[in-house]
Amino acid sequence: MLESKAINKEIHQGNGNVEKEEVKTSVFKDFLALIKIGIINSNIITAVTGMWLALHYNGLNFLPYLDKVILTCLGVWLVIAGSCALNNYIDIDIDSKMKRTQKRPTVTGNFTPAFALTIGLSFVTVGLIFLFATSVSAGIIGAFGSFVYVVLYSMWTKRKYTINTVVGAFSGAVPPLIGWAAIDPDLHVVAWVLFIIMFIWQIPHFLALAMRKTEEYRLAGIPMLPVVYGFDITKRQIMIWLICLLPLPFFFTDLGILFVILGTVLNVAWILIGVVNYRKDDMKWATKMFVFSLNYLTILFVGMIIATLI
Repeated sequence: MLESKAINKEIHQGNGNVEKEEVKTSVFKDFLALIKIGIINSNIITAVTGMWLALHYNGLNFLPYLDKVILTCLGVWLVIAGSCALNNYIDIDIDSKMKRTQKRPTVTGNFTPAFALTIGLSFVTVGLIFLFATSVSAGIIGAFGSFVYVVLYSMWTKRKYTINTVVGAFSGAVPPLIGWAAIDPDLHVVAWVLFIIMFIWQIPHFLALAMRKTEEYRLAGIPMLPVVYGFDITKRQIMIWLICLLPLPFFFTDLGILFVILGTVLNVAWILIGVVNYRKDDMKWATKMFVFSLNYLTILFVGMIIATLI
């Protein structure tokens, strides 16, 4: 049984003072933090949706493809977990300066950088083997997503350019594409629409988060859009990306008019929340937009699966 332990961690405040904080943790909790279990869970949902829709659009039964479903879930889980561990390894210096990341085990010292690197490389390698076992397309897409997240995002653009959010969105958009490719390597147009939805969704989602954590990003020296250009430009960018979501539900007419209506209502509601609250407190606006983005993704992708069953 894993025993909990308390550690004293130095919290660096914006005024230069150092405050001691006792953090209760365990090996298991530290491991989940290392691999960013929250990110894994949300991406597994989109990957499973991709597989489910591939089966639906190709008129295939679920049970004969159970082996591919299991391999895909394991592969996606491992590739994302490994990529996140590598991100923690790369970001130790940044994470130590941001309040929301100071409890990560690579910062507290509970896990050594070498351990994070080993877990990251091992998980990504095994995960890709599982994905290639389903189809070459799934493996290639998985490798692309990991490369973008670890190299193009974590090692490069996150530290240098405000466009880092857009670059990172490419990696976050591949899980449904991987799921579809595991079943149907030819990739129907709907598979690419799933990719586009995930790509666009991430930008307002993470820009809203960046607004809420602007001062932390500023202290860490990360050039997020609100840090470099301010809230007004960031809010306009968020609204522009939301408008780009509007036509996408109409690519899912095969799922029925109810789903098209659901997708459209979600898109319009997100835009309306932004418009109605646009001139109000920036932090409250960002929080409303961020919270709705979480509900949006869950409702939309679960709605796709339900639509195939009614």
